[in-house]
Amino acid sequence: MTGSRGRTDTTSPLDTGNDPPTADDLFDTLDERGHFFEHPARATPAKALPAAEDKHYHGHRERLRLRFRDSGDGALADYEILELLLFRLIPRRDTKPVAKALLDRFGTLAGVFGATPALLQEVKGIGEAVALDLKLVSAVAQRTLKSEIRNKTVLASWSSVIQYCHAAMAHEPREQFRILFLDKRNTLIADEVQGHGTVDHTPVYPREVVRRALELSATAIILVHNHPSGDPTPSRADIDMTKTIVETARPLGITVHDHIIIGKDGHASLKGLRLI
Repeated sequence: MTGSRGRTDTTSPLDTGNDPPTADDLFDTLDERGHFFEHPARATPAKALPAAEDKHYHGHRERLRLRFRDSGDGALADYEILELLLFRLIPRRDTKPVAKALLDRFGTLAGVFGATPALLQEVKGIGEAVALDLKLVSAVAQRTLKSEIRNKTVLASWSSVIQYCHAAMAHEPREQFRILFLDKRNTLIADEVQGHGTVDHTPVYPREVVRRALELSATAIILVHNHPSGDPTPSRADIDMTKTIVETARPLGITVHDHIIIGKDGHASLKGLRLI
């Protein structure tokens, strides 16, 4: 081979017979070793690591799927249910830490799906696309619950009404005022959000509530709003506003069946509390 100084030699730079190696010979040897060994030594671990990780994730994912298939959701913890969903949304990553981080941040599965996309993205591993997919799951769940009260006598499906309202409003970061409009058979005509407010107040205009009921030919309404604090106990303002709507609607043949206040951990019924 040809050395760095133009010397032609068929032996290794260190193989010089009885002559001791020179400093130049040593530098030639180091250069050759660097050429043949340095780059493969760096590349080998980088190629091997993802393959091992992928094998681990795939085996874990398959075991979790089989548990769900064979035993149902009762055999899985909340974080494992969430992990199963995240398998679909994050295909090449260990999703267990992400699932646990979501539950640590929002407390419950309901809290995760009720969180806003912006808050979801504050959790490491959740990007915009995954946040929107989680909100899509939430929307599907709400639509499913709403279908349970559509075209049915609402007063006979009261637990379904509460479940739907809780899913739709319990984790809203601001107060939301919703009205369920009913026909003379107490069947749901429309479900509308009339206004959004702050963390502890929503402006409500009784005349607008009644006007909208007349537009829809509703003969009864159910008022619903949430308390972002989590405590569904009605305030004095809640009670006074409800009484004003009742008094405004009654002369026009519109009945206010109830005013439900939704909190994260429960609900309060003003009718049940005999406040209306």
